[in-house]
Amino acid sequence: MALVPFPGAAVPAPDFDPEPEEDDRTAKMSFLEHLDELRRRLISSVVALVGGFLISLFFIGPIKAFVMEPLVRVLPRGGTLIYTEPTEGFMLGMKMAALAGLFLAAPVILWQLWKFIAPGLYAHEKKFAIPFVVFATFFFTAGALFSHYIAFPWAWEFFASFSTEYMTFTPKVGSVFSLYVKMLLAFGVIFQMPTIVFFLARVGGITARFLIKNIKYAILIIFIIAAVLSPGTDVVSQAMMAGPMLVLYLISIVIAWVFGKRKSA
Repeated sequence: MALVPFPGAAVPAPDFDPEPEEDDRTAKMSFLEHLDELRRRLISSVVALVGGFLISLFFIGPIKAFVMEPLVRVLPRGGTLIYTEPTEGFMLGMKMAALAGLFLAAPVILWQLWKFIAPGLYAHEKKFAIPFVVFATFFFTAGALFSHYIAFPWAWEFFASFSTEYMTFTPKVGSVFSLYVKMLLAFGVIFQMPTIVFFLARVGGITARFLIKNIKYAILIIFIIAAVLSPGTDVVSQAMMAGPMLVLYLISIVIAWVFGKRKSA
């Protein structure tokens, strides 16, 4: 028999918690589930890489011409790169196709990265999935193009300037391409700074005031990172990599100010 409260009597509040905000953070994943999720994301990324590699093989001629142009620009008139191993020339084409395949697969890989970290985000944070993939792909490509057209040719010309009548500059193609790839990927990574700042600013994790206040520490960290990522041990290479990072930091301050999360009144 149901009890009817007296008129004016306080009715106790129902004994249940309000429905939590709908997001995947409430669903805890076990360690094995995390491993299975990581395995699926890695498999998808590898499939994308293989697909990009196979597509690049069909266009290896134009790709090789595009990559080799800055590699041979500073050689003496009539000079060419050399290779001393029988398979070195063949493997160079495979490496170029793999590098081009990485750029073709970059959006898929970044999407898989986002899908892996998405369960740890709130619902309102997951709407940044498409901007994350677009921004990260754009800035990675921008960093690679900066290295191809500006940074690598400048560094390559500096290294080749020590050729004299006593020394002939005839580098191995494998060593040259290795330096080219290291610089390409390094600049692709450091050009992600605006992307990282954009998303940290949107979720309230960083502000323009914080970046300005700590600019002296940022300069120190930038030069340390440049020393680590620089393919050469000389000061010129490190300064050449630190310069764009300083410019990107200033751009990141503007991005944090424009897109930063506003405090509610």
